[in-house]
Amino acid sequence: MTLRLRSTSVWRTDLPVFLTTLILSALSLLISFFGFIGAAALVFSPALWAFGIAAQVGPFTPKSVQQTLLAVPAGIALGAVTVSSLTGVSLLRDLLLRAFSRSRDSDLLAKLEELRSSRASLTAAFEIERQRIERDLHDGAQQELVAVVMRLGMLEAAAADHERTVQLARHAQAHAERALERLRETVRDIHPRELSDLGLIAAVRELAARSPLRVELTSNGDDSQLSSPTATAVYFTVSEALTNIAKHAGVGTAQIDMKCAKTGVKVCVRDDGAGGARLDAGSGLAGLRERMRSVGGDLEILSPAGGGTKVTASAPSQPPW
Repeated sequence: MTLRLRSTSVWRTDLPVFLTTLILSALSLLISFFGFIGAAALVFSPALWAFGIAAQVGPFTPKSVQQTLLAVPAGIALGAVTVSSLTGVSLLRDLLLRAFSRSRDSDLLAKLEELRSSRASLTAAFEIERQRIERDLHDGAQQELVAVVMRLGMLEAAAADHERTVQLARHAQAHAERALERLRETVRDIHPRELSDLGLIAAVRELAARSPLRVELTSNGDDSQLSSPTATAVYFTVSEALTNIAKHAGVGTAQIDMKCAKTGVKVCVRDDGAGGARLDAGSGLAGLRERMRSVGGDLEILSPAGGGTKVTASAPSQPPW
């Protein structure tokens, strides 16, 4: 509450709305009180005169029966004027509140656009940084390890007469080859080469081939229209879903159904395992949902206990920014 009162948006939007409503409501109350009471006094002026009561309304006080009779149409007119005045005040209040609402909506739309632009900038920056890391690993450390492996191979060939040297060279070469393989896996996890070279469908097909599961892949459509951020988000969603099936589902099979079009992509990953997967905050699936939302898509999960799991990811071809 204290933070809200300190907010400049409250004093800029909420306070004028409150003051406008308060002033016009007070005005409506005054008009209603004096207008309707005065009109009633004038209309019933003849009846009050019969009881010896002179109904005074403002400066007017009837002094004869004729004046009380003339006060009746005046009271009706005053009632009509009161109703018209209340209608006018209500219309004025609605117009002012609508104007304030438009101003608030404009502020909200501006903030939403700023947030969308910020998210787009972050996604673009992440993509640029990812490409830089991939280039550095591929052109730097990986090439160095390749050179080490080659030189160790040359050393082994040159030292064929020295058994101990050959043994050490072979061990060093084996370690270097394992390091190179891990480096290639790291590069693949950052951004699969086949995703850039062949497209999403081929990358997912390669992913299914490497999976320890028996994966049935059905795909159709053209993935050439998909942007790099969209294809990357969908790829890692499928990868995480297959990993979760292998770890938690307790089954050896999975099904992938992928549909690509000019307008977007939709992929479903299903299994017949234990189910019970959830999109709680902090889970891997929740992180994937945020990744899909960053490109204008969404992630849905259907996973009843004991009924298998269905993960559905969808996104437009181009992010909405």
